[in-house]
Amino acid sequence: MHQMTLAEIARGLADKKFSSEELTKVLLARITQLDPQLNSFISLTEDLAIEQAKAADARRANGESGALLGAPIAHKDLFCTLGIRTSCGSKMLDNFKAPYDATVVAKLAAAGAVTLGKTNMDEFAMGSANESSWYGAVKNPWNLDHVPGGSSGGSAAAVAARLLPAATATDTGGSIRQPAAFTNLIGLKPTYGRVSRWGMIAYASSLDQGGPLARTAEDCAILLQGMAGFDPNDSTSIDEPVPDYSAGLGESLQGLRIGVPKEYFSAGLDPRIAELIQNSIQQLQKLGAVIKEISLPNMQHAIPAYYVIAPAEASSNLSRFDGVRFGHRCENPENLIDLYKRSRGEGFGAEVERRIMVGAYALSAGYYDAYYLKAQKIRRLVKNDFMAAFNEVDIILGPTTPNPAWKLGAKNSDPVAAYLEDVYTITANLAGLPGLSMPAGFVDGLPVGVQLLAPYFQEGRLLNVAHQYQLNTDWHTRTPTGF
Repeated sequence: MHQMTLAEIARGLADKKFSSEELTKVLLARITQLDPQLNSFISLTEDLAIEQAKAADARRANGESGALLGAPIAHKDLFCTLGIRTSCGSKMLDNFKAPYDATVVAKLAAAGAVTLGKTNMDEFAMGSANESSWYGAVKNPWNLDHVPGGSSGGSAAAVAARLLPAATATDTGGSIRQPAAFTNLIGLKPTYGRVSRWGMIAYASSLDQGGPLARTAEDCAILLQGMAGFDPNDSTSIDEPVPDYSAGLGESLQGLRIGVPKEYFSAGLDPRIAELIQNSIQQLQKLGAVIKEISLPNMQHAIPAYYVIAPAEASSNLSRFDGVRFGHRCENPENLIDLYKRSRGEGFGAEVERRIMVGAYALSAGYYDAYYLKAQKIRRLVKNDFMAAFNEVDIILGPTTPNPAWKLGAKNSDPVAAYLEDVYTITANLAGLPGLSMPAGFVDGLPVGVQLLAPYFQEGRLLNVAHQYQLNTDWHTRTPTGF
């Protein structure tokens, strides 16, 4: 049962081959047995899951149907869940139980999805390896000595290891797409504003976006259908109709114009990954796509701009964690300043502290114009490059990451080296565009992803291309040894 996709589960439940309760118990037992190897979960919610599964079975018995009704999933541990620990992978929020459900959690629960637990993540979503979590590093099921990617590495590792069919995740600079590439999954970052951020604990508010992780494009379409939509509680949510993502999966790719930026194939790209990307291009050409070389001239400035903007927003967002209202509080503070200093010093990890300090510096008097304002101007140039490119092509294709997953601890002494791994993903966040990573092969036994980018609100187009690609390749069907 653990090998089934969301779509297969939906068909099995509809045909009464098994119940949601039966499936939920199987997966909970599998998580208990196998997750100690991976550390992909922070919290298991067995009682809630069984309760939701029984309710889903009752709804089906009463004639209801739906692709998510009775389907087991998990949430990245920054989506607030009523009465359940929502930690953001941090000691700061280890004792925090959310008093409400995030909109994403509420929408999926209303659709009948069963929450198995909360997945591990880089602390406050700051990282590319899932090594900064206070609960310990997550391991990549394809090789337990390697990282699964971050910050949504817990969700990615759990889905890749067949502990569950799909999970929610978030993407601030590639945190859905990069773990998807490292673990052989489909990961989709929707258009900024497509999925509500209400109840999603913020890292960088103008960049964060929730999305799905699953093994197939079909499953991502199902999960995104349940997540997307306008939310009046979120001032950045966009009131745009949500199409039927599954309905467009079967469309032909004949005549689809795919742009390949020449800047993507620089000296920093592993040549073995470059070869796999070229193989993917050839496969899409066989399906009728037309390939065109394009240019994104300001891509080289994206990483420095991102690592000014994101830490600046983080320093503002994380100022609320002060030991006064909720979260970690130091013992016996001498005064208010001591309370602030020690609560934050004890509650935040090194990577979070580093980004807070960088952000506070960039926003300080005398440096705001030199750093933050200039970074925002670069952000506009990056967006303009994409708008010009999409006048010529329908989607943009390239590698998701410059290298396969690295060994645990390999980049801990050099944070900048880890930051550079985001070179292909962060531009979509700066511009607010939808992006998807799909399996493209293996290098030294480790998965590699190919990234697709599309114009605003064209998630359906990305899913269509990925689905057609998966119908003609078998990378996504491969399972890590031992799982």
